[in-house]
Amino acid sequence: MCGRFAQAQTREEYLAYLSDEADRDIAYDPEPIGRYNVAPGTKVLLLSERDEQLHLDPVFWGYAPGWWDKPPLINARIETAATSHMFKSLWQHGRAICFADGWFEWKKEGDKKQPYFIHQTDGRPIFMAAIGSTRFECGDDTEGFLIVTSAADKGLADIRDRCPLVMSPETTREWMRQYVGGKEAQEIATDGSATAEKFIRHAVTHAVGNVKNQGGKLIESIDIQSNTF
Repeated sequence: MCGRFAQAQTREEYLAYLSDEADRDIAYDPEPIGRYNVAPGTKVLLLSERDEQLHLDPVFWGYAPGWWDKPPLINARIETAATSHMFKSLWQHGRAICFADGWFEWKKEGDKKQPYFIHQTDGRPIFMAAIGSTRFECGDDTEGFLIVTSAADKGLADIRDRCPLVMSPETTREWMRQYVGGKEAQEIATDGSATAEKFIRHAVTHAVGNVKNQGGKLIESIDIQSNTF
């Protein structure tokens, strides 16, 4: 699953892997985003296509349509999202990308849960498939977005049986295109997803467990023996 991630680089550093300036309607901003502990229930910069151009909008992480009387959902399974009553329209019309530096998972070790930061072995950003309301630019907190998850490959399954569906930069543009249908989008997502050997993980401080904590130290590798709150 994905319940916490880092989105700390500048917008330009992420976008450089995906498009040229003529292909997007996004204002230049050299300031790092600087979020090392992104949590559900907050607004996150989300990339989507409108009028054949890429747009970047702050969108609420969580999805709760008007008839839903439970807490907002934050993830959607790729195996069922395209056809389920809950997510079908989002899959068809609200596909997006959430870029990040990596994500956090917790693994039970002894009587404690140790947090790990999972990221690409080459240090490049990750591009997580997302679905949500098509009115991203409106900033409606009642209908936001969800991160699409898939079954974890060997190499990641020991820490969690689900993980975010990370797409290659080459396939993200096709995934977001408005004219692409739901069935084709599922093929793009499946064929273009990154496999476990693309990722590496390291233990990080328990401080990441508090959503109020921020800063680069949250994603730095630590000696587990010295990990303290």
